[in-house]
Amino acid sequence: MLVLLVTLSFIVLQVLAVAPKGPWDQFNFAPRNRTSRPTSIHSTQGNVRNAQALIGSGTARLTGNGSFIVVDFGQEVGGQVFLNVDSSTPDSRLSLSFTESAEFISPINSDDSCRTIFTMDGDGVQALPTPLPRGQFKQTIAQQRAGFRFMTIVSNSDAPVSISDVGVQNTFMPHWDDLTAYTGYFFTHDPNFHDPDFLTKLWYAGAYTVQTNTIDVHQARQGSCPRPKGWANNATAGPVEGPVLVDGAKRDRNIWPGDMGISSHTELVALNDILPSKNSLLVMFSTQDPATGALQYSGPPINARGSDTYISWSLIGAHNVWLYTGDLGFIRTVWTNYTKALAFLEGQVDETGLMNVPQSFSNDWGRDGGQGHNSAANVLLYRSLIVASELANQVEDNDLSTAYATNATALKVAINDVLWDDEAGMYRDNESSDLHPQDGNSMAILFNVTQTQEQNKAISEGLTQFWTDIGPLSPELNDTIIPFVGGFEVQAHFIAGEGERAIDLLHRVHMFSTEWGYMLYTNLSVQSTLLEGFTANGSLGYRAEAGYNFDHSYTSHSHGWATGPTPALTFHVLGIGITSPEGQTWTVTPVLSGLESAEGGLETGLGWFGVKWNVRRNVLTVQISTPKGTSGTVTLPGTGRITVDGKPESGGSVKLGGGDHTLSRSLTRG
Repeated sequence: MLVLLVTLSFIVLQVLAVAPKGPWDQFNFAPRNRTSRPTSIHSTQGNVRNAQALIGSGTARLTGNGSFIVVDFGQEVGGQVFLNVDSSTPDSRLSLSFTESAEFISPINSDDSCRTIFTMDGDGVQALPTPLPRGQFKQTIAQQRAGFRFMTIVSNSDAPVSISDVGVQNTFMPHWDDLTAYTGYFFTHDPNFHDPDFLTKLWYAGAYTVQTNTIDVHQARQGSCPRPKGWANNATAGPVEGPVLVDGAKRDRNIWPGDMGISSHTELVALNDILPSKNSLLVMFSTQDPATGALQYSGPPINARGSDTYISWSLIGAHNVWLYTGDLGFIRTVWTNYTKALAFLEGQVDETGLMNVPQSFSNDWGRDGGQGHNSAANVLLYRSLIVASELANQVEDNDLSTAYATNATALKVAINDVLWDDEAGMYRDNESSDLHPQDGNSMAILFNVTQTQEQNKAISEGLTQFWTDIGPLSPELNDTIIPFVGGFEVQAHFIAGEGERAIDLLHRVHMFSTEWGYMLYTNLSVQSTLLEGFTANGSLGYRAEAGYNFDHSYTSHSHGWATGPTPALTFHVLGIGITSPEGQTWTVTPVLSGLESAEGGLETGLGWFGVKWNVRRNVLTVQISTPKGTSGTVTLPGTGRITVDGKPESGGSVKLGGGDHTLSRSLTRG
């Protein structure tokens, strides 16, 4: 019987412990309070007086039709814009336009958030009421501009108008009082990049991206946009109350469980706030087709259907919520829906032992060729079965747990027998394809579908064939650099023991270089949050031909699926692994990756998990702090004996109880 899900996850204030203060705090992009003000005047045109008053005090004056001021908030912001009209006449007219990228600054158009159109003018501008009253103007929730950096204030008549007190009331993370109160942190110096603080900045850019993607459930993008132009951000994203985790700040402002395959982990390591993920997954399970068991692959109001991979992401995401919170009640609530959705996927397994994805359920992140015995879909099904087995055991359905584990084992064998290309050292996209996909191969390492570490290393090497100077060109979709899949690839390199290659993927040794270095420094980007995707030549024409109608302005500049480096740096450079709910058991396995030191940590409901390591004279010293009453295993690189709190231990790994410990190991034989 289908369980209809309506949660009472009320808004709660953020009350968790705050990460220790340090030099890393200067890289936190989160506003110090709900109100953001412009930090500079980008440009003016026409008859404008005292524009600088809009970043200080006083009044700016515009006279003449077409005169405008472009204010720059310095980074991604989003919410209800306000300004004060100090003087006007009955003939005064003002309008506002918005953009994330400086490329689309315009007095007559905003970058597009509501619909794609090749003329890139679907959103247009917001005209203020006429006649223009004195006093404060403030956008409604529907009118709020959900993600932008630049705002253009335009006079649309010859009548003079004076304005002051310009700002935006940020609406993201509605359940937090202090947006800067991160529970996790990360800090390192990167000696091999032009900016030694790059990796720290990148960690915080990912954290801030996910914050801007966390919205009140009633502030999603409307499916039916205002006509002929405009936008509306007051739709309901599903049958829950409170915050939800959506894909982007500007757009789509919709729940997509595939995106959460990365952004939920970012939520944990930076914020320890899994409520938005939980609410979002409750929405996804509520979309179940009662006849087939299939879930939608996005929530309302888009309500996209037809993706086996995104059904798997909902199943995997539920396990993540349980792992990070220990909330077994949540699992029991969705369990009937969960097992029915998994049965839908398993029903597509054919005589080869692989899931045979029908065309009607082959949608994914935008890639081509998702049907048939697709490797990514089968890897995700394998992971779904593994986590389902663990969850079935938790809800005391031992027979089902055993069945899921047995089916997972058989599927892993089939993937390796049918899809592994020994000559290429990679998995094929399907058995009849010569394409070796970025997504299927990266996730095969991430989700332990490979059978040997030699396979992992071969795949890690093979993935570099797709690299360009600004990121890996995904073979699954023409002319596309896709940070979503790139985030899985970064983790895959770490797991393969190729930490320096993983860091190379983040930046390499060129000035801007691959993927995230390009995103964070190019003048095309918002330079504080992370891009949905881009093209091989660095343009914003991501998916221009594949669904986005050649509308380069539609690309999102704050997209949670691009935040893979944030959890990767915590899970692999620091080496912190949560292996049972809330970290009752844990691992610490730092991957040095050519760095000289790193520190940081994360919090769960059990407390603080911190790691600080450095290398001096070829000796690695690691300080760890974990909650009392927990236990874990520490594995260190090197060749010498490990010392724990000054006492030598045998082997390369040691088991420890929670608390504070200092370990060291020589990295060379002496």
